[in-house]
Amino acid sequence: MDVEELKNRLKEIEKDFSNPEIFNFPEKLKELQKEYHLIKKELAKAKSSFNDKENNKNIIMEIRAGTGGEEAALFAADLFRMYSKFAEKKGWSTELLSASRTDLGGLKEIIFKISGKDVLKTLKNEAGVHRVQRIPVTEKSGRIHTSTASVAVLPEATETEIKIRPEDLKIETFRASSKGGQNVQKVETAVRITHLPTNLVVSCQEERSQARNKEKALKILMARLLALEREKKEKELIETRRSQIKKAERADKIRTYNFPQNRVTDHRLNKSWYNLSEIMEGKLDEIVESFNQ
Repeated sequence: MDVEELKNRLKEIEKDFSNPEIFNFPEKLKELQKEYHLIKKELAKAKSSFNDKENNKNIIMEIRAGTGGEEAALFAADLFRMYSKFAEKKGWSTELLSASRTDLGGLKEIIFKISGKDVLKTLKNEAGVHRVQRIPVTEKSGRIHTSTASVAVLPEATETEIKIRPEDLKIETFRASSKGGQNVQKVETAVRITHLPTNLVVSCQEERSQARNKEKALKILMARLLALEREKKEKELIETRRSQIKKAERADKIRTYNFPQNRVTDHRLNKSWYNLSEIMEGKLDEIVESFNQ
């Protein structure tokens, strides 16, 4: 039996247990109890196998500047650098999918793929709003500012998990622009894809090839659709991406990076580390491993 058949059979047995007449047939009751426990074990094994496969998935990570203007964009760029360095230390590979930059080197938004062993298992708890407290480079009076950036962690979807019909896609092309917004290409190589049934919109302009930009945009779209599909199946009240990203308000923080105190505090673990400079260089092991303790 497959998982759905096992679940259906379990419901049938539970229905039999609720019938008082079953206690008049002790042998039948004994057989049902034995089958019940066997099915429970099979379902637990299937769940464990599923979780193992999930943990080994590559991820699409999305980082967006939240509250704080240019300083929030600079912090988003710092987070991207931190995760990139951590991935490098772990022997993982990263692939830039999409980015929107600012004139000062910040990032309004960046979407990238991380591939490697146990990527999702290791980084799934990074999803949420990250808060930074420091003196911005644009601050002349030396005052400490508080800004935020949001991180979403989406398992990479495969074509067997998500089927996209060509007729459900609206594909548009436009000219790629530089970080300052000027058009730097006369050819329309950038791609914008709208998934009509869900109204999800994804764009990519990182590559000089229109085909490569389309390929990357589809990867992002598939990951977002997979997240939506899982939420639907699990009957969650809010979308995973939105629950991870929230509104990027200061009060929604999962972690604070306090530069004057050289401190990182994870508010879910209620734990702090006093080596912020090393953590920003990709030394995240202690933090991510704390979730498994």
